[in-house]
Amino acid sequence: MKSNKRQPVAKGMKKRPIWMQILTATGLSVLIFFIFFLTLNMLTRHGKYLRVPDVKGKSLPEAVKFLEDEGFEVLIQDSVFYDTIPALTILKQFPDPDATVKVNRTIYLTVNRLTAPVISMPNLLGMSFRNAELELRARGLKLGDTTYVPDIAKNAVKDQRVDGVSIRPGSDVPMGTIVSLVLGAGVGMEQMPVPDLFGMSYGEAQTMLEATGISLGVVLLDPDLTDTTVGFVYWQNPAPLAEDLRPNLIRAGQMMDIRLSLTKPERPEGGEALKPEEEL
Repeated sequence: MKSNKRQPVAKGMKKRPIWMQILTATGLSVLIFFIFFLTLNMLTRHGKYLRVPDVKGKSLPEAVKFLEDEGFEVLIQDSVFYDTIPALTILKQFPDPDATVKVNRTIYLTVNRLTAPVISMPNLLGMSFRNAELELRARGLKLGDTTYVPDIAKNAVKDQRVDGVSIRPGSDVPMGTIVSLVLGAGVGMEQMPVPDLFGMSYGEAQTMLEATGISLGVVLLDPDLTDTTVGFVYWQNPAPLAEDLRPNLIRAGQMMDIRLSLTKPERPEGGEALKPEEEL
């Protein structure tokens, strides 16, 4: 036969009222919530602030170590180039010095580049001196010495040079490179007889014109001549003699056009300079 006698309930195992269970669960939740935020506050140092130090002018390694030791994160935000400032020097920072920020705040730095960026050399030929100077400055290049050569275009750029050597537009140069300019000096005031280039090689004619300050203008080649370096002058404008056979006069800076042939021409009988009626 089955016994109807109930088993005794262990002490403390008696069923509690529902309201007491709810109250206990609520209390535990509040306690856990409080402990969580207390721990979070300790981990994040909530409510603790620091004053941002000034690291401008310091080297990058020095600035990074100093900021990290003070409790800041560091990030390189940008880099620029100044050739007058040591490489990897701190130029800017954000937040600014003396600003009040929370611990672990990121400090953004702008540093001077380690090497100069490479840029394309602009074409300054034919520009006025003023425009060429502005163009150099805009490209981050520096104006060097200026020299003058006789030329009808006064203060116009005739050549651009780096370390004494002509540099072609589009060539790669480091930012901060010093560029020297050769400028036109304008037409001289004194007149001189037109030099006689008849029978000279192209190289000899160039040397003669440079020595007298005359600019070489248009160079015309005969059909059978393809290389100016092997050509000879047989015509020039202006000619050495005028129609009345008196010497023509020219000023430094003016231009002279020439024609070249493959074979060296012979001087007309009498050995005189080429007369106007003998021009082609």
